[in-house]
Order: sequence, then C-alpha cells, then structure tokens
Amino acid sequence: MKQLLLLVTFTCICSAIQAQYSQDIIIEPLLKTDSTYIGQKIIYPASQEDEITLLKITIPPGHSTGWHTHEYPLVAYVQSGTLTVEFENNKSISFPPNSAFAETLNTIHNGINRGSENVVLLGFFMGVKGKPLSVHQEIINKIEKEE
Repeated sequence: MKQLLLLVTFTCICSAIQAQYSQDIIIEPLLKTDSTYIGQKIIYPASQEDEITLLKITIPPGHSTGWHTHEYPLVAYVQSGTLTVEFENNKSISFPPNSAFAETLNTIHNGINRGSENVVLLGFFMGVKGKPLSVHQEIINKIEKEE
C-alpha cells in the first residue's frame, strides 16, 4: 500500500513538473530513491564546503575502475554498454544502458566492462570541496595498516 501511495504521489509530482514546461519538453524520471542499490540509506555529508561534480566516464571493453569506495553520495546513469559492479564477496550487479542507480557508500567495489562496446556513464557526485570522489584500494590498505 505504501509503495502504491508513493507511486501515485511521484506520478502527480511529475505531472505537475511537466505542466510547467512546453508540451514539446519531455521529462523522464530516471531515479528517485533514498537508498543505494544494496539498500544503504543515503545521507548527505555535513559540510560547509559542499560541491557537486558531474563526470562522463568511459570504460573501454575489458577495463575496470579498480577497487574503490565512495564516502559521499553519488548517482549514475549508464548511457551505453553494460556496467557490472563487483564486490569482495564475489557477487556482482549489472546495469544495462539507460539504467540509473545510487552508488554504494563505504563499500569496496569495482566497476567493470565485460562487454564489447564502451560503457559510458554519467556520475553525479555530491561531495565536499578538496575531498576525493572515490578512495582506491591501495589507499584503503595503507590507511588500514597505519591504524
């Protein structure tokens, strides 16, 4: 019942937004969520130095992002190709073209292109000025050794 109510509310909001624009403008909701694709609650950083970064990321066939984590929320949209996200427990999730998702937080993962065409995605990072958008495995290992 709660999901139905949310769907009806979301549809009404989209209709109201659409009504504000010319009939020639097409607005397609791609993602509206309060959690990542593995169920983590999205929490914005508490900072006076907030910064939004939008990146177009191209991953050639057979290549990967490398193992990394994200400290701050981000959402992504796969324009082309299929992105597969691997986790340390040997599980993976695949995102085909036109998929939108909220990325994991503080969870080590690797984005890989197992297909034959480039994976092109847009990444919207909600971060903090001067802080990295992701932390790679080598840095995580170094920090863990120092602790």
